[in-house]
Amino acid sequence: NVNFGKEILGIVPGYVSTEVDARLSYDTEGTIARARRIIAMYEAAGISKERVLIKIASTWEGIRACEVLQKEGISCNLTLLFSLTQAAACAEAGATLISPFVGRIMDYYKAQTGKTYAPAEDPGVQSVTKIFSYFRTFGYNTIVMGASFRNTGEITELAGCDRLTIAPKLIDELQGMTDAVPQKLSAATATYAGPKLEVDEASFRRMLNDDAMATEKLAEGIRKFAVDIVKLEQFIEKHLTEA
Repeated sequence: NVNFGKEILGIVPGYVSTEVDARLSYDTEGTIARARRIIAMYEAAGISKERVLIKIASTWEGIRACEVLQKEGISCNLTLLFSLTQAAACAEAGATLISPFVGRIMDYYKAQTGKTYAPAEDPGVQSVTKIFSYFRTFGYNTIVMGASFRNTGEITELAGCDRLTIAPKLIDELQGMTDAVPQKLSAATATYAGPKLEVDEASFRRMLNDDAMATEKLAEGIRKFAVDIVKLEQFIEKHLTEA
């Protein structure tokens, strides 16, 4: 993970995200310890912690780990984020950046309803738009980075978001487009009409439980990330044995 991140940092400016083992998603202390270890490995390789984002799942336990790490000057990227509840808790914890998933939200509702959504009606787009507006309305500095896009319409509908992480295939499609892309999101015009959320543990767990989509996609994402880690470990073990 760190060696791969080091190679990326030799090519691009800014941050690189390095993920904590997804099997620690419900272990605050384990997540903190692993994050510190990752940062120590980067620093041993001559890379400042200011260039690293520790990627953590947006569980209650992960968000609490983020809060501790941020106070230590370790920047965090909270991932597997599917709801305003998660986003609000991350912002209160001082997260540097969140990665709300657009496409996976749309996938859920498309499977539930059978509908095909226009970009402006896309539930994932609407979720990120709401989070962006909430953050700007209540003065949070946490960066909103939309992720997990299924098509270019989702991307252009979020023009103006703080950051977007886009797959190479969709970047190629965007480069081939000739239509103007107006800015849809702006800190100057963002408005959120609802109240500020209470994000103590009891409220967080209740609101997340009430959101069937977010609950299901968070759990599914952690399971899939954990499976991928096991596959990687088995791959490495096999090649080390053969060597």
